[in-house]
Amino acid sequence: MRTLLSHVYRLGVKELWSLARDPMMIVLIVYTFTVSIYVAATAMPESLHHAAIAIVDEDASPLSARIVAAFYPPHFRTPQLIALPDMDPALDRGDHTFVLDIPPGFQRDVLAGRSPALQLNVDATRMSQAFTGNVYIQQMVNDEVNDFVSRHRGGQALPVELTVRTRFNPNLEQSWFGSLMEIINNVTMLSIILTGAALIREREHGTIEHLLVMPVTPAEIMLAKVWSMGVVVLAAVAVSLGLVVQGALRVPIQGSVALFMAAAALHLFATTSMGIFMATVARSMPQFGMLLILVLIPLQLLSGGSTPRESMPQFVQDLMLAAPTTHFVAAGQAILYRGAGLDVVWPQFLAILAIGGAMFAGALLRFRRTISQMA
Repeated sequence: MRTLLSHVYRLGVKELWSLARDPMMIVLIVYTFTVSIYVAATAMPESLHHAAIAIVDEDASPLSARIVAAFYPPHFRTPQLIALPDMDPALDRGDHTFVLDIPPGFQRDVLAGRSPALQLNVDATRMSQAFTGNVYIQQMVNDEVNDFVSRHRGGQALPVELTVRTRFNPNLEQSWFGSLMEIINNVTMLSIILTGAALIREREHGTIEHLLVMPVTPAEIMLAKVWSMGVVVLAAVAVSLGLVVQGALRVPIQGSVALFMAAAALHLFATTSMGIFMATVARSMPQFGMLLILVLIPLQLLSGGSTPRESMPQFVQDLMLAAPTTHFVAAGQAILYRGAGLDVVWPQFLAILAIGGAMFAGALLRFRRTISQMA
């Protein structure tokens, strides 16, 4: 056992030195867990964040004041009150995405039972905010008018009242979802790339033949690649969670980071084995890249990270239970978003461990066969 651990440790250190001498891989790791995380969190097209809005209050009534006060961060900036002649020039300059015009006598007409019209001017060149913000503004104005009328008239309350409480993400911030899900997806992608590239690089440079004449077994070679590349990815995840997610993006993490790192370690055991298996199938880096696309896209899109699994066909749901990413995404979301503990996510941990063991055994069998053909 001591000899096994010594071989695995020294071979793993060799892998780390090989990675350190590959500047492109270093750049990929740094980019994946810094810039890529930040872009995924801040470039969500459907998000409404600090939208610029101005209001032309021609009524100057308590109701119009309520409507003005309803707009506040983080969805909107504090509304700017402008005069009616300034509305069109402000839109032409691009100063505001939305300009709401409240006409004279608006409150009087509302209380009289008439149907007065508000004019909402939208700068549609800002397409993502224009589409989402239009719905927000209509709902907010309707809520304020209905609440004002019911209080003023003292009408009978409805027998049923719907109270909405948004848990885990009160302001519906897209950056909270995008940043953490990007980390989960990048763990899968980078672990496959690093282990697969390491094996193909040894084959292309001829160093795999040197390993064959050494007193090491295929299992020791594989374990060395698994732990060394896994340590690199885990270190990158820890730095990204601390500096990018919690630091730059100010995303609160509800659960235990240590528990998430444990789930990531189990997941890395499976994905690094998958990377070695794919590297034994591919004969060059271009072939490995094409194979990676065929494998990685279904893993990320069908594992529940982008779309809830419940909305997928039942066949896809059942099929993706064999993928470690499905259970890792479920565990990661439960831990980071909802603060779940081990008593909640232990089924996912066991599933990842079982799938990882099967993938390691299959990769080891394929790796031994490849080595025997080269010998």
